Amino acid sequence: MGDDRRLSRRDLFRGRLRPRVADEPRLGVAPERSGVAPSGRTVRLPIHRPPGAVDEAAFLSGCTRCDACLEACPAGAIVHAPPRFRSAAGTPMIDAHAAACAMCADTPCITACEPGVLTRNQPLKMGVAWIQTMACLAHTGSFCSTCSERCPVPGAIRVDRGRPTIDPDACTGCGTCVHVCPAPSNAIVLMPLADRPTRTGDPSRAAPTQRTPSGDAHVDPA
Repeated sequence: MGDDRRLSRRDLFRGRLRPRVADEPRLGVAPERSGVAPSGRTVRLPIHRPPGAVDEAAFLSGCTRCDACLEACPAGAIVHAPPRFRSAAGTPMIDAHAAACAMCADTPCITACEPGVLTRNQPLKMGVAWIQTMACLAHTGSFCSTCSERCPVPGAIRVDRGRPTIDPDACTGCGTCVHVCPAPSNAIVLMPLADRPTRTGDPSRAAPTQRTPSGDAHVDPA
């Protein structure tokens, strides 16, 4: 393997971290949270931030831990990052297993964020999910349509002959499919974004929300 090795999704899910080059940006984790391998390389652990989060360096330097976004979230999906995130502990994150982001049409968490580390100038994409077919009820002979029925993002989950697949380009990483999956061993793996776009310009809170013909809210993840 080359020196530009990044965190493997499979390894992250299984609790193993793969090293990367030390001088690359370590987004998604506070510097002291990064582990140093014997080779001198560092590892990073992405944090599942709420929608509209600026790049991690700007997020950590700008977030005041005021809890306004937590209080504004109607789904109760935004929680404090636990102590294992070291200097990022106490900053807002989403734990989809506890509660998923509802992808609110009016994004109240962004509106409530006075420091502007959640902004409508940023994509609302928080991560991407994929299905472990060996654990999925629909892929192993049973009938299940829970994830596709509950997904709040149009087109993110497609169903072909009763079997769901996730479109990574449409998926926002809201975590709804993770939260509602009824399989004995949760069939959805959710990977938060490790690298978010660098913050540019002055945060805006005036971006319009599109709606589908049915009236449901539609958010542009990119």
